[in-house]
Amino acid sequence: MSSPNHTVLIVDDVPENLAYLHDALDESGYQVFVANSGEMALQVAHLMQPQVILMDAMMPGLDGFGTCRRIKAAPETQHIPVIFMTGLTEIEHVTMAFDAGGVDYVTKPVRPAEVLARLRTHIQNATKMQQATSALDAFGQATIAILPDDKRLVWQTPLAKQYLQTYFAEWAAKEANAITPSLPPMIYQWLESCMQQQGGEQTMPGLNVSHGNARLSLTVASTSEEQWVVVLREHSDEAQIEVLGKLFQLTKRESEVLYWIVKGKTNKDVGEILGTSPRTINKHLEHVFQKLGVETRTAAASLVASKIKF
Repeated sequence: MSSPNHTVLIVDDVPENLAYLHDALDESGYQVFVANSGEMALQVAHLMQPQVILMDAMMPGLDGFGTCRRIKAAPETQHIPVIFMTGLTEIEHVTMAFDAGGVDYVTKPVRPAEVLARLRTHIQNATKMQQATSALDAFGQATIAILPDDKRLVWQTPLAKQYLQTYFAEWAAKEANAITPSLPPMIYQWLESCMQQQGGEQTMPGLNVSHGNARLSLTVASTSEEQWVVVLREHSDEAQIEVLGKLFQLTKRESEVLYWIVKGKTNKDVGEILGTSPRTINKHLEHVFQKLGVETRTAAASLVASKIKF
């Protein structure tokens, strides 16, 4: 039996098909939503955020392929896996399903046992992806995932979105009205270069973008046939101080003290930077040591270096 928290949207213009699948999935413990058209599917997917969508390929009006493309074009729904249901056996239609963004397909007449097996697999994959994304969000990581075939942005953490909007403002203004998610041209060209060097002896280059006194660096963290993960890091005093606070649960002032101590400043230096006395800095430092579980400045600096790169 499936967890009652597992949700599925079935999209089919034939009422009998909807009823048949609804009953089969409901009996297996799924929470089931239904839609009898592509337009309705878009609304339900946006509002209910199902974990997976079973999509009829051939429907009047907006067909399954067009519906899937629009689902994948919307940031709110692009993460939802779409499994196509089709009675068509021509290879071109199977190809169309994958080109539209589908992850799998089953042929009609559908067999509930096969559908349930595929649902379990894709829900498990989607859950793992969501957990990974949530963990990155919780630790304030700026990360994006890209499809290697067309270099399409498939997900991003909130901090990554913030960085992209800040460092690529002109692109972000245009992207606000775009139907299909894209990447800034500079990042797209950089990825092209990285992919040409993939598998070779050369290390894939990073990308650096400046904005005022701050700098954003992008590096490829992992690659696979399914997706590439890119990490974004901002290099500025304020950005690094904020990261320290989130990582070690420090107050703003404690984060500032730790940052400058790691940079090799003395208590007197830090006091001058922050406009306070060395004695006060020492008190803050005692609290920092306690929270980090260390006893010396060297140990604190070593711990920070093991967690993040300045």
